Amino acid sequence: MAHAEAFFDFAAEVGMTKHLGGVKATDEIAELCRIGEGSTVLDIGCGAGITPVYLAKSRGCRVVGVDVVPRMIERSRERARRAGVADRTEFRVADAQDLPFDDAKFDAVVTESVTAFVEDKQGAVNEYTRVARIGGYVGLNESTWLRTPPPADVVAWASQEVGTHVSPLIREEWEELLIHAGLTDITVRIQDIDATAEAKGILQRYGWLGMVRVFARMLRLYARNPTYRQFVQGVRQDGIVPDNLDQYFGYGLYVGRA
Repeated sequence: MAHAEAFFDFAAEVGMTKHLGGVKATDEIAELCRIGEGSTVLDIGCGAGITPVYLAKSRGCRVVGVDVVPRMIERSRERARRAGVADRTEFRVADAQDLPFDDAKFDAVVTESVTAFVEDKQGAVNEYTRVARIGGYVGLNESTWLRTPPPADVVAWASQEVGTHVSPLIREEWEELLIHAGLTDITVRIQDIDATAEAKGILQRYGWLGMVRVFARMLRLYARNPTYRQFVQGVRQDGIVPDNLDQYFGYGLYVGRA
């Protein structure tokens, strides 16, 4: 199994996905996208269902989550049932670059640490815009280079923290994607990375019980799967936080109106 494929397959198996900024960033993008009670939201690349479940509970909205990994969709449905929001959430296997929805269907379309993995980023953002209703919002939370070129140790850390084949852009490049998709009233907010805060944010997103479930699955997978053991060893090797991380790497919230 290739390292890039392993990243998502193993994340799905243990039921854990993450994005930079944690709950704080999700709340901020929800505010910028005017997500509230009665809103219909599409979460592209929903992973294990953390954000759809959180939005359904905290905002009273209806959320459709899509992900390209079928096991992620299974995990999302399990999470929604446990949280009591199965009636306000729906999950489907789908590709960000070819969404199976009619035009102008959603009040808000959001993604968190998704578009940085897509090869045709403009095509993907065009798709997000297509399925947003006129006057609705498209919001991205994406890893961003604050300065370029980044040093090798920063690239290595970003690859193991965010994903093995992530390809961040600089702020101006992300903003241009929204403009070329026809979005207006664009808001951009940039934040550098604090590795300690990111670790705390993961605990906040999953809670103690959720983290216990994740670690139990990790241990079982580590014991049974030699490929996973090799994968973990690679993460340890690249996981040292560079001293200059906050100078080069961060995330941005990029929101525009359809």
